Amino acid sequence: MSEKKFEHYYTVEPTSKLKVREAKLVLKNGHEYVFKTPSGVYSYGKIDKATKVLLENMKVHGKKVLDLGCGYGVIGIVLKKEYPDLEVYMSDINKRAVEFAKINAKDHNVEVEVRWGNLYEPWEGMKFDMIVCNPPIVAGKEVWMEIVRRAPEFLEDGGSLQLVAYHNKGGRRIREYMREIFGNVEELCKSGGIRVYRSVKGLKEDEDIVE
Repeated sequence: MSEKKFEHYYTVEPTSKLKVREAKLVLKNGHEYVFKTPSGVYSYGKIDKATKVLLENMKVHGKKVLDLGCGYGVIGIVLKKEYPDLEVYMSDINKRAVEFAKINAKDHNVEVEVRWGNLYEPWEGMKFDMIVCNPPIVAGKEVWMEIVRRAPEFLEDGGSLQLVAYHNKGGRRIREYMREIFGNVEELCKSGGIRVYRSVKGLKEDEDIVE
C-alpha cells in the first residue's frame, strides 16, 4: 500500500491505472501544441510550468539535441517543430513515458528518436550539441548530480547542458554543481522562482558567460 502511495514518475513501470488527458501548451510566439498526458508520468493533465519556461528561454544551437528524461515528449517534440533542422533524441526511464512520447511525436508528425533507459544509458558512445532536461528532483540528488556530472561525456566541445529548476527547491545546488563540473554556469532566466541554468563544455572559468 505504502509503495503505491509514494510511487513517483521516476519509475520504470508505473502501477497506477492508465488514464489519459489532453493538455495544451501555448508558447509566447502563439504556437499551440496539444499532448496526450498519461497518469504515472510527469506532469499528468497539464504542462509543467518549468518545462514551458525552459522551452521559451533555452539557447538553441548546434544540430543534435538530447531531451533527457523526456516524459511524454513536450520539450523534444516542440524543439523539433520550432527548429525542424535539429536532430532530436529523447529518453526516459519510465516505460509509459516513452510510449506516450512516441504517440505524441506521431500526433505532431515529427521524426525524433525515442529510447527507453536510465539517464545516459541509451546514449553510450554518442555526443550532442545540447542536452536539455527538467530534472526529476523528487528522485533525489544522486539523479540530478549524475545528469550534471556525466553530461560532458555526451557533449561536443562547445556543447551545452541546460536545466530548469525551482531555485529554492534544489535549483541553487544544481547551479553550483554545474559550475563545479563545467567551470562555468549562466542563469538564462528568472521567472517566479524558476531558473534556467546553462553550462558550456570547454569554456574557461565563466568565460563569455554573464550571470
